[in-house]
Amino acid sequence: MAFFSKLKERLFKSASKLDEGLEAIVEDAVETAPAPAPAPERPGILGRLVGRDPAEAPRRVLDDAMLESLEDLLISTDMGVKTAQRVIANLAEGRMGKRLSSREIKALLAHEIARIMAPVARPMPLYPSRPQVVLVVGVNGSGKTTTIGKLASQFKAAGKSVVIAAGDTFRAAAVEQLQVWGDRAGVPVLTAPEGSDPASLAFDAMTKAEAEGADLLMIDTAGRLQNRADLMEELAKIVRVIRKKDAQAPHNTLLVLDATTGQNALSQVEIFQKLADVTGLVMTKFDGTARGGVLVALADRFGLPIHAIGVGEQIDDLAPFDPEEFAAALTGLDSE
Repeated sequence: MAFFSKLKERLFKSASKLDEGLEAIVEDAVETAPAPAPAPERPGILGRLVGRDPAEAPRRVLDDAMLESLEDLLISTDMGVKTAQRVIANLAEGRMGKRLSSREIKALLAHEIARIMAPVARPMPLYPSRPQVVLVVGVNGSGKTTTIGKLASQFKAAGKSVVIAAGDTFRAAAVEQLQVWGDRAGVPVLTAPEGSDPASLAFDAMTKAEAEGADLLMIDTAGRLQNRADLMEELAKIVRVIRKKDAQAPHNTLLVLDATTGQNALSQVEIFQKLADVTGLVMTKFDGTARGGVLVALADRFGLPIHAIGVGEQIDDLAPFDPEEFAAALTGLDSE
């Protein structure tokens, strides 16, 4: 199954909710018109799909009442008030009074969502520094360990020499999980006795990766709640110790977010950004319970690069973020 199809399947609740809501909004005041509304200028999948409704499709005049209903619908997908207002304001520009079908509205919403997200859709940058230190952070259960394993496997397949440091020294299960991924990808995993100082492990891992000429050193960290000051200080210590070895490190700090946490992801980004200078985001667990609008809110508020999104446990279930595919999946737009 293609990644787009998986993403659309995992975002079914958001998409079906938008589908049902749009149908209800349009049918609330059905009007018909012989000609479809003008299509958005954006080329590609969204541009091709707009305006393909039959002439008899139910339509409704775009007015203030309809815009308010659309805004409420977007907020229900965890998009947040400010971002939903921005999307609706952009959609309304130059279109007030036009008769639109639910399909055309869906395509216009996808167009505006993709436009917000296009600037943040960037792969993790690779630098000439050897080793390039990638620190991976996040709260408990966000999917850090699995994400590290998938990224390491993908970089190794791309010809990079990768080393993993199992910095979650308090959970034996996390170390074992990383070792499984390391074996699968042919990537060494550096460990320390349970309960060891994670900062010391990070320092030692940098030394070893440098000696071995590794291209990338990926450092796992213990999951920590953003409201636990002691755990967050421990993370800050890891960063300080890493910088004693290399003042420019970590070269990437990836924050892994669980899509099912909704608007709470915003506070996680805010706090981790202060402590660990987050450089990019990876969002995981786009399963049947995720309402994907929060990713739009993150892009709108923080502008941090979104490097990848995950929709499952398989190696190919982590893929580069594509704003048009994501917007199409979120709104339920067909994937032609």
